[in-house]
Amino acid sequence: MANPPVCKVMDYGKYKFEAQQRAKESRKKATNIVVKEMKYRPKIGGGDFDTKTRKVEQFLGEGHKVKITIMFRGREMQHPELGRKILDRVAEMVSDVGRVEIFPKQDGRNMTMVLGPDKKAQAAAIKRAQVEAAEAAEAAGDTAGDTEVDDDVVDTTITDADSTPVADESVEPDDASPADAAPDEATKET
Repeated sequence: MANPPVCKVMDYGKYKFEAQQRAKESRKKATNIVVKEMKYRPKIGGGDFDTKTRKVEQFLGEGHKVKITIMFRGREMQHPELGRKILDRVAEMVSDVGRVEIFPKQDGRNMTMVLGPDKKAQAAAIKRAQVEAAEAAEAAGDTAGDTEVDDDVVDTTITDADSTPVADESVEPDDASPADAAPDEATKET
């Protein structure tokens, strides 16, 4: 402490305003993580499973956490391994965008698991896709490079200064003109 004590005179309204602005800025920078939920059943069909899993992938890609719930009814309660298989399949299918944060656990009639976005896995998946695209383009480029260009094909028109196309005189027609063909046909008919 200073001796004698030092006091700073300040505008309290200005101090309060700046404190509010700092709090507002810190809230703006904070990420708001939303937990989405997707519900499955043990007897889910293939198409429904794929649709729901694509939606889970989309949520993870947007940066949300996803709670996966398997709902059991009646006799399904006797076979929790069916629900575990479904949760394992979901985790495997979204492994390129997310990872398991809370492993599957039975919770009464429901079995739940929480997936979270995995930035490292997303970056690796993007890099893998870019490499595959480059290889595909390279393979397509190799097949296009194998074709040869015919040097014998030449344009037979010459352009005047007026930009009107004129036939090249060095090229001789293979067939006789229609005017020449008319008298021959007339003589053959008579």
